[in-house]
Amino acid sequence: MRMKFLWLLAVATFFTTIVSAQTVDEIVAKHVAAMGGADKLKTVNTMISERVIAVQGMEIPSKSVIVVGKSMRSESSVMGTSMVQVVHGDKGWKIMPTMMGGTGEPEDMSADELKPLFGQLDPFGVLYNYQEKGHKVELVGTEKVDKKDMFHLKITTKEGVAMDEYLDASTYLVYKVVSNVNGQEGELVFSDYEVIEGIKMANTIDITSPMGAFTMITNKTIINGAVDEQIFAKPAK
Repeated sequence: MRMKFLWLLAVATFFTTIVSAQTVDEIVAKHVAAMGGADKLKTVNTMISERVIAVQGMEIPSKSVIVVGKSMRSESSVMGTSMVQVVHGDKGWKIMPTMMGGTGEPEDMSADELKPLFGQLDPFGVLYNYQEKGHKVELVGTEKVDKKDMFHLKITTKEGVAMDEYLDASTYLVYKVVSNVNGQEGELVFSDYEVIEGIKMANTIDITSPMGAFTMITNKTIINGAVDEQIFAKPAK
């Protein structure tokens, strides 16, 4: 009798795992379709975005340049000085103004600093092609978030970053991401979606982090624009 019970439990677990995986894959497939579809997304090689970061009554201009899956450069102008973060392959460097505790000179980034930035090499998020990227995705269930029905997905990236991602059940677009990097929790809320060259992207991201709260507003996005890869090279001091 015990052996029969264990066999039935094993079979039930096996089929539950299959159903769960199918459910996750179905949700992810609808999410990718909502963004514009896999065929469209895979044609994107570069993305250049101009933004404004609204924080404590200030508006800080910012620009990011992404070569998908390879390189990323983000540069902001803070009170006449530049803050730069660059990821190129498996390495990265930064320039932090002295007013923000930096040296004002190009410096290599540590592994802990790089860890959360690798995700920015893919502007379409961790769910797109998550299996090929080596990420793990689990369906926690459906929940109410800000009075909206959401799919709650638990994600562990290849780099070991844990996050909870909430997809709007009516649109399958990302509404909120809660991440934990190096023991510090941050939250991003996405809104104001717009279709740009057939791809749906959020123009507004409200960010809450250990450093404070701010809003990132995208004013312009160029897809597949020319990029001079020299911008990713670390300058000599």
